[in-house]
Amino acid sequence: MKSSQTVTDKMKNFEELCREQGVPLTVQRRAVLETLAGRLDHPTADQIFEDVTHHLPDLSRTTVYRVLETLVQLGVIHKAQHLGSAARYDPNTERHHHLTCLSCHKVMDLEDEILDRIKVPRSSSKEFEITDYSVHFKGYCADCVSKKKASKNS
Repeated sequence: MKSSQTVTDKMKNFEELCREQGVPLTVQRRAVLETLAGRLDHPTADQIFEDVTHHLPDLSRTTVYRVLETLVQLGVIHKAQHLGSAARYDPNTERHHHLTCLSCHKVMDLEDEILDRIKVPRSSSKEFEITDYSVHFKGYCADCVSKKKASKNS
């Protein structure tokens, strides 16, 4: 994760944001954010639900989905949604890019200064205002490439 924030820092910033915005700081919101911030991958809502219910067994899947959407609206996390794939959640809110494996669907961060310097094009249309961007590459992760090679050799 490019972000230099620790889980503790992320939680403190979230608590402060909730106080400033008058948003209730619930146990469920804390648990979901803490779970997500402690992961290095880009989990789906269902994966977060599975992790959170180890600590809060009575938490519903619907509540996890609602909490994730609230965290996205507050700008505390990003929702990475690419065509044809399930939404993934990312605690890193700094600009960064992603690699997605076409085989296992793993999503990884890609840090590249050249990509960060791409200038946002001015929209010639008044129907759309570009505010930010990220680059998304698709391919095969090292594990899947190794598996493909191993299956060819057997």
